[in-house]
Amino acid sequence: MGSTSGAFISHMQFNVNNCCCFERFRSIRTQLSSVQAHSSRRPRLSLRSRKSSRTGVCFAVDDDLTEKQQELPSVGSGIGSALEDRPDMGDSSREETLETFDQDNEGSAIYDFLYPSKELLPDDKEMTIFDHLEELRQRIFVSVLAVGGAILGCFAFSKELIMILEAPVKEQGVRFLQLAPGEFFFTTLKVSGYCGLLLGSPIILYEIIAFVLPGLTKAERRFLGPIVLGSSVLFYAGITFSYLVLTPAALNFFVSYAEGAVESLWSIDQYFEFVLVLMFSTGLSFQVPVIQVLLGQVGLVTGDQMLSIWRYVVVGAVVAAAVLTPSTDPLTQVLLAAPLLGLYLGGAWMVKLTGR
Repeated sequence: MGSTSGAFISHMQFNVNNCCCFERFRSIRTQLSSVQAHSSRRPRLSLRSRKSSRTGVCFAVDDDLTEKQQELPSVGSGIGSALEDRPDMGDSSREETLETFDQDNEGSAIYDFLYPSKELLPDDKEMTIFDHLEELRQRIFVSVLAVGGAILGCFAFSKELIMILEAPVKEQGVRFLQLAPGEFFFTTLKVSGYCGLLLGSPIILYEIIAFVLPGLTKAERRFLGPIVLGSSVLFYAGITFSYLVLTPAALNFFVSYAEGAVESLWSIDQYFEFVLVLMFSTGLSFQVPVIQVLLGQVGLVTGDQMLSIWRYVVVGAVVAAAVLTPSTDPLTQVLLAAPLLGLYLGGAWMVKLTGR
């Protein structure tokens, strides 16, 4: 081979079953391929094959590669030990994926609601299904008893209540008639039922909260109080607004429109049906901010998104006012649509101020 040092080719015999060593030299061959490309001479290869055996390959290079050849055993042993000590990535990779999911979704309102931490979970004593049914039966009994007592109390003062509800149109000269036998009696029952339900609603609300409260987390308990209080205040505010503003405006419009053409003689039953439906529908429509706050806390919408669609809200408020009011006059619809729009904008700003 001239002045070049003689190439040394050693033939190493490997058993077929010893695949690990064969893989080590294959990886070493790949690592040295880039170095051998700069060599001026090609290595000589020699293969021997025997029955049930394979021939290992060793490379002969020039003197400048002698140092690389001395490092082969340490490199090969390092690769082999790395392959042998490789851990099973099945369970660990799955755990890392779950940890990544928890870190990405931690702090989300929906994630906190579905997966509350142990510190937030209630520490009350667990109850069986029969214990829950017994508690539910008792609370329903208390609610029915409270509403029944309120209805009886309102029926005892039914004539006074009817005089109060007739006040918005008494000054307009409207007279009420009983067009059928027993119409006034059934009207007093209807008025007593609505007023009794209105007076007994705080007790019903308390029994509902007391039943579901043990199953809520501590964060949900803190959130429940303002929601219930705000909802109750808005409902009674809606009824008061309907009685003081909306109902007189609607009735005065009808009286003024018919003035000079017909005499206003109204059925007592139809009048109270109109007034009661208008009052309760107005109270329910005043729950718009409560719904907005709930949607903001869950994370479905943000305050900026609510404010960005105000044009559609104006149209929706007019349509909702037309559906909720039993009359078809435009004045009543405008008087109801204006507060609905104001409540919506107020609820949107409230959601935005809370950081949602």
